[in-house]
Amino acid sequence: MGGESVGTPASSKGIGSTTGLEHVQGTGEGQKKRGRSPADKERKRLKRLLRNQVSAQQARERKKAYFSNLETRVNDLEKKNLELKEKLSNLQNENQILRHILKNMTASRGGGNSGTNNAE
Repeated sequence: MGGESVGTPASSKGIGSTTGLEHVQGTGEGQKKRGRSPADKERKRLKRLLRNQVSAQQARERKKAYFSNLETRVNDLEKKNLELKEKLSNLQNENQILRHILKNMTASRGGGNSGTNNAE
C-alpha cells in the first residue's frame, strides 16, 4: 500500500540522519584531538614530566624529614629508657636496704611480734 512505501523511506531517512549526526559529532571530537600539534603534545608531556619530577623530589624530602624525626624520637626514647632502668635499679637497691634495716629493727625489738604493739 502507498502509505507503507512512503513511511518506510521517511523512517529510514530519519534513522540515517540520526546516525549521520552522531558520526559527524564523533568526527568533530576526533578532529579536536587530531588538531593538537606535535609541539603542543611535546610541551604538555614535558610540563607533566617536570611536575612529576618536582612531586617526586618533594616526596623524597618529606620521607627524609620523616625518618630524621623518627631517628631523633628513637634516640630520645632510648635515652629515657636507660634513665628509667637506672632509676629502677637505684630504687630496688634502696628498697632492699630499707627491708634489711626493717628486719634488723624488728629482730632487735623482741623477736616474733611481727611489729605489732601487743604490750600497749
